[in-house]
Amino acid sequence: MHFSVILRVIGLLVMVFSVSLIPPIIVSLIYSDGALNAFLYALAINIAGGFFLWFPVRKERGELKIRDGFLVTVLFWTVLGLFGSVPFFLAETPDLTFTDALFESISGLTTTGATILTGIDDLPQSILFYRQLLTWLGGMGIIVLAVAIMPMLGIGGMQLYRAETPGPVKDTKLTPRIAETAKALWYIYATLTSVCALGYWIAGMSLFDAICHSFSTVAIGGFSTHDDSIGYFNSVAIEMICTFFMIVSAFNFALHFYAWRHKSVWHYFKRPRSAFLFIDTF
Repeated sequence: MHFSVILRVIGLLVMVFSVSLIPPIIVSLIYSDGALNAFLYALAINIAGGFFLWFPVRKERGELKIRDGFLVTVLFWTVLGLFGSVPFFLAETPDLTFTDALFESISGLTTTGATILTGIDDLPQSILFYRQLLTWLGGMGIIVLAVAIMPMLGIGGMQLYRAETPGPVKDTKLTPRIAETAKALWYIYATLTSVCALGYWIAGMSLFDAICHSFSTVAIGGFSTHDDSIGYFNSVAIEMICTFFMIVSAFNFALHFYAWRHKSVWHYFKRPRSAFLFIDTF
């Protein structure tokens, strides 16, 4: 095991993850919701934490093996859950214990959708946005996102991709380079999210709710900005949009990639699971 290399990777990825705190900071500034300091402190803590993990082993180099990839994946989800809980813990509203903050963070990142929060409608908008963003990042797998940018950091990403991605697609490169494969998957994911948000907005959601719910819909995570979840809107159109995009997002994203690349949808019906999903739904 290359423990020093693994530590270097973890440190770099934690610093990269700190970028996810910038959108909630912007949201907090827009709405003046009182949670700005929590996110600013969390940003400083995440950057500093990642830096102190990376700095002592910054010169270490080495090719990651498949078992190293598994260890990095396990450690990263654990460490990410810890660092992701910082805004929840520091924010005055909601007033969470460390255990509750950690639960909320890990639930979001793993798209579990369970929550210990009540009175969600009254929470600061930046906290609501951050919960949804954690779910969205976890939906595709932030490791896959990291793989897309790791070559710029001087790290090979194939072992992490194999460790994170389930099923037979993990040994298949959709493009010649693994980083390009990860980017292609995230482009599809981001496009689905954007179209879903647009659909929600046209159907009657506010722009804020549309963006937040598109995050959890495409990630199939279950978080919402309201206690009544999607039922809050009492709209058949919104429920239909939600159902459609959850079904589309349930497919293997490699199939979406092939549909885009070959301009055809027939390969969906060649897969028994895909065909069954269509038949069972319609």
